[in-house]
Amino acid sequence: MAAILFGSISTLADTSEIQRQAFNDAFAAHDLGWTWERKDYIEMLASNGGAARIAEYAHSRGEEVDSAAVHSTKSEIFQKLLANSDVDPRPGVVETIADAKKHDVKVGLVTTTSPENVNALLGALTAVDVDLFDVVVDSASVSQGKPDRAAYMFALGRLGENAKNCVAIEDNVGGVAAAVAAHVRCVAFPNANTVGGDFSAAVETVDRLDADRLRSLTEGNR
Repeated sequence: MAAILFGSISTLADTSEIQRQAFNDAFAAHDLGWTWERKDYIEMLASNGGAARIAEYAHSRGEEVDSAAVHSTKSEIFQKLLANSDVDPRPGVVETIADAKKHDVKVGLVTTTSPENVNALLGALTAVDVDLFDVVVDSASVSQGKPDRAAYMFALGRLGENAKNCVAIEDNVGGVAAAVAAHVRCVAFPNANTVGGDFSAAVETVDRLDADRLRSLTEGNR
């Protein structure tokens, strides 16, 4: 394995419920009278993009909102919530990154969330330092969000690596689709709110990362 590519901030730490709280707090701040219950939110996670999700929900209710403004508020709230939360690495993440460094395997974070959200997560997650990543892709890096493959193509170009020698870790269906479209083997690592998704496009689905298993997925290709 030449590189392991973490596909979202929630592959490092499960922030999904913090995200949902931030959405609901943003709705309150904009006097929308909306509340996304967990069941409803889980169904919405089949698609990527918070602003688009807000716009689609408003349309379903026959309402007009400034989805970009609401999403901007949501992001500000999310970052503040992270700063005041106890955020732990997901199972196997710290060990997998340490193993990668030991075996001269590059590590990337390939997300299309904002740079501010990435910084907020890595600031709260003290066990995973930004310096451990050989490339960090965010919404400022590419114009297309997932499930488009653009973020992965950008990462592969920056790393100078062939897709067949890399493994992606993704926690949502759209992320898996993006990795597969870039011809990167993808391991699904669903979070608490995406665990019911259809991850059949991934090579396997796990609830804990195992460094030896990940390295074995590209044996003979490097």
